[in-house]
Amino acid sequence: MSRLALAAAAACCLVSGSLATVAYPRHVAEPSADYALAANTRGRYRTHADRNFVRGMGFKHRLRVCNAYPSDASFNVYVGRSKISEAPLPYKGCQEFAPPMKAGDKLEFQLGGVSAGSFAVSDLPNNDAVLVLIIYRHDPLSTAVAFESHVFANLINAQIAVLDTFKGSATSSLKIQDASSAKTSRSEELRFDSVVAVNPGIYEVVAEDPDGKMVARQELVALNRESYVVIRTGVQAEKGHSYKQELLVFPRSDPKVLTGAASTLRGTSAVVFASLLSLITFLVSA
Repeated sequence: MSRLALAAAAACCLVSGSLATVAYPRHVAEPSADYALAANTRGRYRTHADRNFVRGMGFKHRLRVCNAYPSDASFNVYVGRSKISEAPLPYKGCQEFAPPMKAGDKLEFQLGGVSAGSFAVSDLPNNDAVLVLIIYRHDPLSTAVAFESHVFANLINAQIAVLDTFKGSATSSLKIQDASSAKTSRSEELRFDSVVAVNPGIYEVVAEDPDGKMVARQELVALNRESYVVIRTGVQAEKGHSYKQELLVFPRSDPKVLTGAASTLRGTSAVVFASLLSLITFLVSA
């Protein structure tokens, strides 16, 4: 049993065009291993959650699950014995749930009726929040899974969490830029393992290789008070099928919502730091 724990916060401002980053912990396990948000049931480890338990009752917690595990198979998601996914979650698919959750609940990913990984909830935010869970491939050789997680702060601006789940030697960098239909042509770098806030608008997220060649592109419609993930996916498998670099953006907001004052900000590329962002604490079973 090993312990991975990280809590971080960032405060706001844009300095010389650079973005503040908030590092994410990587949560890795072989299939069927358990993932816990704090102390395990055998009591071998204790964390702040034992001393300052927060009950989530009365708060709205939206759970978003994304499958960034390159495969033709799809996962079913369970809370305890109850399946919460209406349909199996395919590769590059995301779903939003609002299941009643409490400390001690276990969320499990199943593939063909077999557990691929699970984690136990020991603490929930003491406020309305969006929680994100991402399953992806641990490495190019094995079929082991890994997880990423994030809890978004409550901000007025749209927030973007930028994650890299690609496995292989290929490298690329991300940038967010004005949509091709915009009157301006501006861009900002997006750093992996960071969270930023942006003004409302229609953007493009572009992945480029070291030579500046575009390898993937996705539209991102940013709305105030919404929380987004941008994920680089794919694998250069040493055994089995490889999957090219692609970008996953979720949720996909309706551009028609950008009306009135919000639409005047369309194409604006000013990026500010997300503030007071906290990460889930994990204990990893291996």
